[in-house]
Amino acid sequence: MFAELPLTALRSFEAAARLSSFKAAAEELHVTPTAVSHQIRQLESWLGRPLFQRQPRGVALTDDGRRLFRDVHGALLEIGQSVAALRPRPDSGCLTVTTSTSFAALWLVPRLGRFYARHPDIAVRIDTSAQVVDLEQNAGVDLAIRYGGAVAAGLHRHGRLREFFGVYGAPGRTQAEAAKSPPTLISVEWGDSQLYCRTWEAWCERAGVDWLQRAPTVRAYDEEHYAMYAAGAGQGLVLASSVVVAGNLARGLLEAYRPEIVVPGEAYHVLCVPGRERHPPVRAFLAWLDEEMGISEPAS
Repeated sequence: MFAELPLTALRSFEAAARLSSFKAAAEELHVTPTAVSHQIRQLESWLGRPLFQRQPRGVALTDDGRRLFRDVHGALLEIGQSVAALRPRPDSGCLTVTTSTSFAALWLVPRLGRFYARHPDIAVRIDTSAQVVDLEQNAGVDLAIRYGGAVAAGLHRHGRLREFFGVYGAPGRTQAEAAKSPPTLISVEWGDSQLYCRTWEAWCERAGVDWLQRAPTVRAYDEEHYAMYAAGAGQGLVLASSVVVAGNLARGLLEAYRPEIVVPGEAYHVLCVPGRERHPPVRAFLAWLDEEMGISEPAS
């Protein structure tokens, strides 16, 4: 069976699918674009089905192409890892994690010291670009930590970190702020503004207050960490996730107002392309994440 596999064509296919370009694949493989195109046509002929849709400005994978890419990419990655493990002096390792700015700044980065203490030979690069990274197309990114929503089909989900929402303010000043008639509420511009309003409404209903109808609101922050800095500086009260507020609470920069009143939220999911979780640096990082997320996991 293995003797029949068009391995060269599969390698060309994987590069073209990952880079979304025959030309870019040719540059990576040090061959001509014509050679890549020829290899892929041979593979499509061998399989009896198209793998790419040829378009005026490039190529796009068909459904069959996407399925094949996931398997071939994972297999080549695993082969590369096995070969690297046999080298006399393997690289110490590194990995790239993509996530949101707030999660990186308020949860992940403050904890990384504990990971480095355990794995000083592994370098972690944090990517907080505004664009959602396509893990299947970007081989340079190992893990994604994404908030809420449906998990993309075909990705491996390693774990999740649940959250709940509460109200927070400056230490020693929270009760006084809440006692104002009405208090100032610091707003965060979520992507889903209706969900944000519903979460505030749910908290106010549980607390038995009518703040939303009467309170002046600051609407100046598009990231949660800015809103929490403002709350810590005594500018008002903020509705915040237990996940991103935990560090500020531990350092005494914020305090909870009526901590018994919380509203369930979504979850942060840890995702990767199938097979990537077996890469040694990634495996070590995932094991560490399990411990950290277990510590942070709120009670059900």
